[in-house]
Amino acid sequence: MSDFDWMQLLNPEFYITMTLGGVKVGLWIVLFIVFAETGLFAGFFLPGDSLLFLAGIYSRDLVENFTFIESDLVNVTLLAVLVAVAGIIGNMVGYWFGSKSGYYLYKKEDSFWWKKKYLIQSKDFFERYGGKAIIFARFLPIVRTFAPIVAGIVTMDKKKFMFYNVVSSFLWSFILIFSGHYLYGFFLKGGFFGEKIDLKEHIEKIVIAIILISTFPVFLKMIKKHPKEETQE
Repeated sequence: MSDFDWMQLLNPEFYITMTLGGVKVGLWIVLFIVFAETGLFAGFFLPGDSLLFLAGIYSRDLVENFTFIESDLVNVTLLAVLVAVAGIIGNMVGYWFGSKSGYYLYKKEDSFWWKKKYLIQSKDFFERYGGKAIIFARFLPIVRTFAPIVAGIVTMDKKKFMFYNVVSSFLWSFILIFSGHYLYGFFLKGGFFGEKIDLKEHIEKIVIAIILISTFPVFLKMIKKHPKEETQE
């Protein structure tokens, strides 16, 4: 029996292709991770954007975890809807937790599962963009984990929160999943230069690229913030 490689936990493909007792469970793992990013506040280490992009590539395999649908469009659409619903529920749990535990969260000491600095950063982000922060946050790692919590802490109107919650979940899910699905087919047919490329053979490069793209706005904000802090000191 070979030793388990813990590094594969950072690879979204590991979750998508996961089997238990010979049964494919990738779809359920993907839905759980999407929910956990906000519902269980574990978004700072779970693969979010890259997971959905790869889910689009493996859309047929994932949907076939529980049913067979011949139409390619229906497969990818159903997957995107299921992921969006998981994201909506996760945000609802985050909002509820924030509304009930705001004071406790600010007093809670840092741990592996909890970083107060992320909560403060998300609060600043939320105050700057208001309700639209819920939409922007969906596309920003870490921030999307804490945005619904902050919305609950500042007692954002529930109807307003749900509107932005639903819109952001569907945008995030459909954009990333459809991009992965149709770019995979596009490059498999020859892409821009007529050379067939199987994106499944370049998963690591794709994951790295998506992580860099999705985290760039966060790093840019941090870089811009440092000079101000230095001048104040």
